[in-house]
Amino acid sequence: MGRPRVRIGYVNDFDVVILGSGPSGQRAAIAAAKLGKKVAVVERRGMVGGVCINTGTIPSKSLREAVVYLTGMNQREMYGAAYRVKEDITVEDLHARTQHVVNRQVDVVRSQLTRNHVHLIQGTGHFVDPHTLEINDGTATARHITAEKVILATGTRPARPSTVEFDNRTIIDSDGILQLEGVPRSMVVVGAGVIGIEYASMFAALGTRVTVIEKRENMLEFLDKEVVEALKYQLRDLAVTFRMGESVVSVEKYDQGAVTILESGKKIAAETVMYSAGRQGVTEALELENAGLKADDRGRIEVDENYQTAVDHIYAVGDVIGFPALAATSMEQGRVAAHHACGDPIHQMSDLQPIGIYTIPEISYVGKTEHELTKAKVPFEVGISRYRELARGQILGDSYGVLKLLVSTETRKVLGVHIFGTQATELVHIGQAVMGCDGTVDYLMDGVFNYPTLAESYKVAALDATNKIRQLEALT
Repeated sequence: MGRPRVRIGYVNDFDVVILGSGPSGQRAAIAAAKLGKKVAVVERRGMVGGVCINTGTIPSKSLREAVVYLTGMNQREMYGAAYRVKEDITVEDLHARTQHVVNRQVDVVRSQLTRNHVHLIQGTGHFVDPHTLEINDGTATARHITAEKVILATGTRPARPSTVEFDNRTIIDSDGILQLEGVPRSMVVVGAGVIGIEYASMFAALGTRVTVIEKRENMLEFLDKEVVEALKYQLRDLAVTFRMGESVVSVEKYDQGAVTILESGKKIAAETVMYSAGRQGVTEALELENAGLKADDRGRIEVDENYQTAVDHIYAVGDVIGFPALAATSMEQGRVAAHHACGDPIHQMSDLQPIGIYTIPEISYVGKTEHELTKAKVPFEVGISRYRELARGQILGDSYGVLKLLVSTETRKVLGVHIFGTQATELVHIGQAVMGCDGTVDYLMDGVFNYPTLAESYKVAALDATNKIRQLEALT
C-alpha cells in the first residue's frame, strides 16, 4: 500500500465521498454518517439506488414474482397444468409490479440518505487528483469537490461482445429485458450463468420457447450437482432446450427475429436473443490514472481485506471488485470499508455467506458441496427431506422441492445446506445460523418446528442423516 497523503491545513469539502448509491454505496454512506462524518454520495440522475434497484436485482426479482403469480405456476399441482391467473399476460402486466416496487425502493433509499444527513449529488464523477473529483450533471458547468476518503461503488453493466449488434429489441442483454415491447414466442439465451438461467426460467414459465446455449459442458458448477439436475429437469418440463458445449459464432438479425449460428453448424431461429456474457466494471470514465489506480480488463479494481485499493485513502466495494458480486455481500463490504475508512474497524464479514438463485423454482445453499467435501477427504453423511413428504409441501403444491443437509460423521457438525424449491432463499438462513454457531445436527433433530411449515424439512433431514450415522456407528 502507498503511504497516506498528508495535506497539512487543508480542509476537504467532505470527509467521505462515495461514487455510486447501490447496496454497497448506500450502506457505506449511512455507516460513515452514523460515525459523525460529513458524507456525500454521487449518483446519476434517475439512478438513485444504483443498478440493483433500477435495472438489476430488484426489477428482475419483482418480474419473477409477477411471472409466478400471473402464470399460476405455484398452483398447478392443485388445479392442473392449464391453470393460469391471467390468460394473456402482457409486458405491461409484468412492468406494473416491477415499476411499483422500484419506485418504492428508490423512495426508501432517498429517505435513508436524507435521514442520515448524507448529501446526494446528482451527476457522474471522475478523479482530477487523488482527493479531488469533478462532477458533471449534464450542464455546461462542472463542479469540483474534495474528500479525505473516497469509496468507489460504481457497480457493473452487462458485458457486450463487440461482434454482436445489440438493438435492445431483437438482440438484447439483461438490461434490455425491461425494454421488451412484448413477451416473445421464442428466445435464445446465450450463457447459462445465474442471470441467464434466471431469465430463461421466467420466460419459459410465460410460455416462451427458450433455448439455452452454453460453451461449457455443465452449468452452475458451483452448485450441488443433484440440485442442478433437478433444475434442468424442471426447466425441460417447461420446454427449455439446452445446448451445452456449444459456442455462438454469429447472430443474424432479420425483420421478424434473429438466427443464432453455432460453431457446430446448428442454426436456431428465435424472436429474441438475450446475451448473458458476464458483467463489466463501470470504471472507464473514472479516470483512475489521475488517482494512481488502474482497473483490469474487466473493469474490476483490486482491493485488500479492508477493501482498500493501492491508494490508502481510496476504497472499492461491491460488484466493481468482482466475486461474489452479490447485493447481500456488497452491503457488508460497504459497511466494513466505511468503518475502516473512518478509523473504526469492525469484524470482517463472515466467510459463511448464503447464495440465492431466483430461478423458478428457487435455489439456495450455504457451506460446502458434496464435491468440495469429497475432494478435501472430509467424511460426511447426507440427510434428505422432500417437500412432497411434508404437510406444508402438500398444501403449497410443491412436489419437487428438496432440502439436503451435509453432516460430518466425526463431529456431527452441519457442513452444508442445499435447498431446491419454494422459499429456498428464506429457508437457507436457518442452516446458516446453526452453522455460524458451530451447531450440530442434534440441534436440528431435537428442535421443535412449527407444523405445518417448510422449516420442518430441517428436522426431517436431520433425522435422516442421524439414522445413517447411527447405522454406521453400529457396524464399526
